[in-house]
Amino acid sequence: MKSIKELEEIRKKTLDTINIRRDRTGTRIVVGMATCGIAAGARPVLLTVMDEVKKNNLSDVAVAQTGCIGMCRLEPLVEVYRPGEDKVTYVKVTSAKALRIVNEHVMQGKIVDEYTIGAEDK
Repeated sequence: MKSIKELEEIRKKTLDTINIRRDRTGTRIVVGMATCGIAAGARPVLLTVMDEVKKNNLSDVAVAQTGCIGMCRLEPLVEVYRPGEDKVTYVKVTSAKALRIVNEHVMQGKIVDEYTIGAEDK
């Protein structure tokens, strides 16, 4: 970096990247990958979600990782954000559950109620 102009270009590029994440119009699937999630089996869940998204050519679906979501006893956690809908948090997710979440919730819009945090509290 040799000038203010170069610094401003870096700033603009960084802001554009951040805004892409914030303004995304498609579905976002977030898997908790903190130590607690990984210990509970989140890595195979993440890989299953990524494979299923790729297999079904879901170009409007972004898969992301996050740190601790704050409910370690319910790990692995998966959150699904669909445009215009409330976030849905799935708990104690396995690879088999992840397949259902992608196929039913993400692709068909049908929340898999029995895997949600609300069902766990009952």
